[in-house]
Amino acid sequence: MYVCVCNAVTERHINEAVSEGLSTLRHLREELGVTAECGRCAVCARDCLRSALAEKARTCMAAPVRTGAASSYSLAVEAS
Repeated sequence: MYVCVCNAVTERHINEAVSEGLSTLRHLREELGVTAECGRCAVCARDCLRSALAEKARTCMAAPVRTGAASSYSLAVEAS
């Protein structure tokens, strides 16, 4: 879905920007041009940003933490 028609920014662009580390509407404006022209996209861009940040947080929290065997393997590799 297009979020900013003035700069042809889609929801996918915002999701990719968040995955690369952008985390504020100001960052999106600086990198993608969102809200830089007419500003009509501000509410939608903010909502997409919040959604992308929430998804990123869920993904990070769901990622398994490696312990035990992985740690032993790392030590074995370092020792050799």
